[in-house]
Amino acid sequence: MFKKLAEAIKRKPLIGWGILAVVMCGVFLLGLLAASITERRAEIATLYNNVKVKITGIEPHNELWGQNYPREYDTWKKTSETDFRSKHLGNAPQDVLAERPAMVVLWAGYAFARDYDAPRGHAYTLEDIRATLRTGTPDGISPDMQPGTCWTCKSPDVPRVMQEQGIAEFYKHKWSELGTEIVNPLGCADCHDPETMSLTITRPALVEAFERQGRSVDDATPQEMRTLVCAQCHVEYYFKGEGKYLTFPWDKGMTVEAMEQYYDEAEFSDWTHALSRTPMLKAQHPDYELFLLGPHSKRGLGCADCHMPYVAEGGIKYSNHQVMSPLKNISSTCQTCHRDSEEKLRGYVYEYQDKANEIRVRIEQELSKAHIMAKAAWDNGATEAEMKDAQKLLRQAQWRWDFGVASHGGSFHAPVEIQRILAHSLDKSLQAQLALQKVLFKHGVNDVAMPDLSTKEKAQAYIGLDMAKLRADKDKWKQTVLPQWVAKAKETGKLL
Repeated sequence: MFKKLAEAIKRKPLIGWGILAVVMCGVFLLGLLAASITERRAEIATLYNNVKVKITGIEPHNELWGQNYPREYDTWKKTSETDFRSKHLGNAPQDVLAERPAMVVLWAGYAFARDYDAPRGHAYTLEDIRATLRTGTPDGISPDMQPGTCWTCKSPDVPRVMQEQGIAEFYKHKWSELGTEIVNPLGCADCHDPETMSLTITRPALVEAFERQGRSVDDATPQEMRTLVCAQCHVEYYFKGEGKYLTFPWDKGMTVEAMEQYYDEAEFSDWTHALSRTPMLKAQHPDYELFLLGPHSKRGLGCADCHMPYVAEGGIKYSNHQVMSPLKNISSTCQTCHRDSEEKLRGYVYEYQDKANEIRVRIEQELSKAHIMAKAAWDNGATEAEMKDAQKLLRQAQWRWDFGVASHGGSFHAPVEIQRILAHSLDKSLQAQLALQKVLFKHGVNDVAMPDLSTKEKAQAYIGLDMAKLRADKDKWKQTVLPQWVAKAKETGKLL
């Protein structure tokens, strides 16, 4: 048989090349199979054979998980690094209000006008929420106090306390009442099942939002879960009712207009603007909703593909848990799919961001001016009926602006959608000015003097904030109450 085959090859050389190609393909596929088996065995060995600590239930201590999964834990600890700075933000401390003081006026009457810093890594979730002036200084130092719901996305202690006390009871707490319970920064138990290490949802708001849409998180594929564990927190949400129950406003859809309709029909507002007296909406960080509308999601990618790229060490592959901007390490993120140079890929991102920010800056100028014009109208005797149309436009304009700027990376995740949303915000800001001009003219006001908003301090003074007292109260709280929280948590074993 082989002799006949050899003669056939001799007569028709193409047959020989075809056989060679088939053999080479077979060898290649066998090699891939062998590599896959080796890699899987290494993963199994890591998962089951190197377990030093038995983890069951909700274990909030990241250090214990780190004994079993040292590679992942070592990369998670790097979320404490603050060495990266791109053209727009990074993971370093940054006072956004100092750079864009008009935002103080946009949030007049709301805690965000006190301070608003660029987000840092997951290791800082507790440190930052304790430090910010937005959470106030409870425990008798000053009357301002946020609800316990504010802790929801900050720690793996949250699902533990929810399990112990009940979901609704957790939300009903005052913020300070949970200070000795929520003590470990965001980590392993927030996203992983301790028995299988599979991704899991630990925050009920996402599960409940899916159920109201007729969907189930249980039906999600492993690839979808690589986004949904992030969507537990990186979403738009609000505190519903007297119990401050954490709710995602997705019942009518997940676009900026659908969520606005949901809020309007519920007659919900986060606060009333101190200058324009408008019932306002505060966007949180609708990263998931915007990501779904962008090109990467539509091509099947998940958050972890870019923000937690795989790392290979020998036969072991694991995710880098230093969750941060893909621009820090383009070779292991963008270039796994794109063949452009790092310089070009970085340039594409900056181009998207620059174009969105160009519109954003204009909105912040015009929208803050509109709020100031509204104050002048009220001061000169405008009625609620006369101000109704302008206030509606102010609410709509600011909701769209906030939706765009509050999203982390939105100008890259969904560049077309972000520019559409911001363009509509600018349009409504200018429409609000026109509506307010009519009211002002009616009351004999032909010109409104604009205050000096060139610095954060001047803007905060203009809206009536006593920043010296706020900072003094916070410093006193840090020196007296916070150490008691930490000491109590260590005494009870909740903090190692």
